[in-house]
Amino acid sequence: MPTTVLITGASAGLGAAFARGFAAKGCDLVLVARDKARLEALAADLGREFGASCEVLAADLLEPEQCAAVEARLADRTRPVDMLVNNAGFGLPAPFPYNPVADEERMLDLLVKVPLRLTHALLPGLRERRRGAVLNVASVAGLLPTGTYGAAKAWLTAFSESLRVDMEPYGVRVLAVVPGFTRTEFQQRAGMDVSALRDAVWLEPGAVVAKALRDLARRRPLSVTGRHYQAYALAVRHLPRRFVAERMARTRRAPAAVRSD
Repeated sequence: MPTTVLITGASAGLGAAFARGFAAKGCDLVLVARDKARLEALAADLGREFGASCEVLAADLLEPEQCAAVEARLADRTRPVDMLVNNAGFGLPAPFPYNPVADEERMLDLLVKVPLRLTHALLPGLRERRRGAVLNVASVAGLLPTGTYGAAKAWLTAFSESLRVDMEPYGVRVLAVVPGFTRTEFQQRAGMDVSALRDAVWLEPGAVVAKALRDLARRRPLSVTGRHYQAYALAVRHLPRRFVAERMARTRRAPAAVRSD
């Protein structure tokens, strides 16, 4: 029986790249995102290219009833899901003090509460079958004091590492995927100006996914793509936190639209 993988935020970016990567390995897919039309187009493409069986589950994960429907799909023992990729997310264009608190709460819910709930729904079945995996898409932003987005991604990385220990006796793998800047729609949707970034810092979604799948097979706890980001991750884990915080503070400024007078 083929492995079934449920992927959130599957309509574009890393989510779509994960769908392609797992389809290429012969997996069945459950594609979750808000945009049903884009999911159906992706499902059709993957069916033609790889012969993949794709189930489309359109859901806004910030709506409790729709999130509950995805939880129910994960918990369904008659149609077992073997792997979960918690990928859905978004960022905000300004630091925490300048964003509406409602926007901050929505981001926190999607980056923290939703992966927690979806993972919890899947785990009983994985423990029972003594196999499967959870991949949580975090970020190198979680290694540094980079606002509430980074704080949420730091939680997701720590959650993954802790869950990995809890699930190892059951043969269940847990991987934190920790990408740097990746060429997706994320920055545009968040309203971020990334024009000053050099081409060398950018990663391609396919490369992130390929590295993640290799690291999953090797049962590694973290997957960081690119030698520059691997060196970066190693450095920030060993540098004094005060030094890192001071360096980051110099790079952050209030948005131009916010005035103190």
